Amino acid sequence: MQIRTEGIVIKELRFKETSKILTIYTKDYGKVHAMARGAYRPKSQLIANTQPFSYNEYLFFKGRNFYYINQGDIIDSFYSIRENINRVMYGSYILELIELSTLEEDKNEKLFLLLQKGLTVLSELDEDFLKFIISYELKYISFLGYRPSLDRCVVCNRKSFKSFKFSINRGGIVCSSCFSTEPCCEYMDIIMYKAMKALLYTPLDKVSSIKIPKDTTFKLHEIMVKYILNRIERKGFNSLNMLKSMKNNGGV
Repeated sequence: MQIRTEGIVIKELRFKETSKILTIYTKDYGKVHAMARGAYRPKSQLIANTQPFSYNEYLFFKGRNFYYINQGDIIDSFYSIRENINRVMYGSYILELIELSTLEEDKNEKLFLLLQKGLTVLSELDEDFLKFIISYELKYISFLGYRPSLDRCVVCNRKSFKSFKFSINRGGIVCSSCFSTEPCCEYMDIIMYKAMKALLYTPLDKVSSIKIPKDTTFKLHEIMVKYILNRIERKGFNSLNMLKSMKNNGGV
């Protein structure tokens, strides 16, 4: 059976001498594993269509264990992502995020469009990478079905409160009256709260207009990583560990 769909390469693995096994997030079929035979040959027509980040229209043949790529037409290579180390590292996180948190052949068109939009914005970004990635994380976890509850206490449903924290386990705001019943919460002040709401609801290509203190972005990113890992039941992200190591060594 041959199928045609759009897809973005999120991972590659060398297979034998000249082929690749790709993980591709597709618009119509979700995450699939595809064989690109001969992709490492110098004159292969699939070289450009099998690079991580590349966005293509594919013609697949579905086999027993893999999809096989019969044809690929490039839509956007997102080549400029590879020209900047920050774009590469945060882009790798975006790809790892979708790889670790989605099931094979579980279609989610919203996630696909967010991935495509995220890579488009990232490919032109020169600063405020962390602010962008927090906005992406908030939208991503929301499209997975776990949008943070920010309008009322997740314990008592109270809408009006002056002090609050963020519960990783419950996925939302906990008011001061409920601190004792939900002890494992993350510190959050009014600046962090307003920034989280703004980044959740502002389109990715408009995020640069939001003014957020640097220390606030660091704290919000820590909360979002903990929350996402809690929801997808993972222990960590290799891409973020590598990014942290590079920053500690002065590489970024």
